[in-house]
Amino acid sequence: MAPPKFMGLSGRPLSLMVSAVATTGFLLFGYDQGVMSGIITAPAFNDMFPQTKDNSTMQGFVTAIYEIGCLAGAMTMLWIGDLLGRRRAIIIGATIMLAGVILQVTAMRNSSPLAQLIVGRVVMGVGNGMNTSTIPTYQAECSKTSNRGLLICIEGGVIAFGTLIAYWIDYGASYGPDDLVWRFPIAFQVIFAVLIIFPMMFLPESPRWLLSHQRTAEADRVIAAIRGYEEGSPEAVLERNLIVDSLRASGGYGQKSTPVKALFTNGKTQHFRRMLLGSSSQFFQQVGGCNAVIYYFPILFEKSIGETHNMALLLGGVNMVVYSIFATTSWFIVERVGRRKMFLIGSVGQSLSMVITFACLIDGKQMSARGAAVGLFTYIAFFGATWLPLPWLYPAEVNPIKTRAKANAVSTCVNWLFNFVIVMVTPIMVSNIGWGTYLFFAATNACFIPVIYFFYPETAKRSLEEIDIIFAKGHCEKMSYVRAAKELPHLQPEEIEVYARKYGLVGGGQGGDSATDVDREEGANTRDVEKNFSEGSSGNTTNSSDDALPGRGPGPSVVDERGGEGGFGDGVNASSKADN
Repeated sequence: MAPPKFMGLSGRPLSLMVSAVATTGFLLFGYDQGVMSGIITAPAFNDMFPQTKDNSTMQGFVTAIYEIGCLAGAMTMLWIGDLLGRRRAIIIGATIMLAGVILQVTAMRNSSPLAQLIVGRVVMGVGNGMNTSTIPTYQAECSKTSNRGLLICIEGGVIAFGTLIAYWIDYGASYGPDDLVWRFPIAFQVIFAVLIIFPMMFLPESPRWLLSHQRTAEADRVIAAIRGYEEGSPEAVLERNLIVDSLRASGGYGQKSTPVKALFTNGKTQHFRRMLLGSSSQFFQQVGGCNAVIYYFPILFEKSIGETHNMALLLGGVNMVVYSIFATTSWFIVERVGRRKMFLIGSVGQSLSMVITFACLIDGKQMSARGAAVGLFTYIAFFGATWLPLPWLYPAEVNPIKTRAKANAVSTCVNWLFNFVIVMVTPIMVSNIGWGTYLFFAATNACFIPVIYFFYPETAKRSLEEIDIIFAKGHCEKMSYVRAAKELPHLQPEEIEVYARKYGLVGGGQGGDSATDVDREEGANTRDVEKNFSEGSSGNTTNSSDDALPGRGPGPSVVDERGGEGGFGDGVNASSKADN
């Protein structure tokens, strides 16, 4: 029997299509990040919107108001994300972005054009905030452990390509008629939005979201299609049951929407700590100065280094080429190097780059100021390779399935809030304190290093369910979560059950099998499958996975703390305890 299909695809081709659409969402995100940089000081734009001419505060406001819309969109997903589902939220977000584009490009002189432009940017921001909250979660929940980091890093990396496209379209449009100078770059975003909406209508929903809503038959079909299994095969059944057990362990099975208060619980599941870790990565990305450089690169070249408007646009385009090239490096190293090391390397590199920039601007001479360009180029190279993709990957991995949608929405809210702050204050800082702006960002980046070193556990090459066990291990054994991640061996799917029982994520005092309710509904032959795996992982057969893995000692005892032996799925009663 062939695997089920969506859009005529299954297995790897279907996974690639999911990734392509998700990537287009972040390409649009990157484009809109960069498009205003070449427009905001253009004479044609200033003639249409005279309030922005030579007014750094108004320029900052028009550019940054988009982030307020993004913040509103992300906050919307905090409340309704679990109800909408991943797929529907992405379609709605892209449609709202289309409406925002139309509002902006139809602004006319006789109809309060600045107000219409601002409203359009806010509306577009709402759609983008919804998508940036949802797309990484959708990608993570549809990906295999082995390529999850790569796929989400590709998403993050194409932000740079979107910005690159925006810079060069701005540069080309600057030589056209006055209306073309600003209307065409904004209107070009329609192409990306359409490429998101139509394919997304035919792609599958996240299997984890479907199971959290007890839509088991649909989830089975999606799992089989994405993995290339036959529907009802032992591999598909096992994967489904591991997801169900993870949901039960966190108390998220059968809940239409996770209550916000669940974000503030700790215990074995460490929801609050994990939300803080994911959100802090987004906070660090923004206060590190990335958008001070990306949004205002041409302006920085004009005001700090003294170049003409067109030369500043050209140099900005060249810088975006560098940005895009280095953004691809994360695709090849994220699984080999790991998240922690990449965060640390990026922080050191960005801090030193800002030191170079402010040092070259101190004496105020134009020849020395040209050296600051080197600092800005190296900054964007380090950022593109590390801090660009990682804050989109880390929250999607580190948060548990029960709170993932809401915690991701919180981290995205943090991103957009501080994105707004930095974009709003950067032109004011450059106008008033000059090189002190870059000194501030140098010091800020240096402060990230100890936080990452002591508090960020490694998630590379871990399944989403293994990451739950890392935090349970740290809590139960009273050790740092960084150390827990280092000490926990990489687990096979069947071993995850054993460790989950050991750390009390699920109970087992009554005996039984995983996801028994689902088995009764579907009549699947799941209990025999899990029994075989369970026996193997506890060393009771010659096919024990502990024996099969080199250097792996015997697995932990499967005896529950309450004295019973039982299946992974029987810990429903323990799930509420895990949150306290």
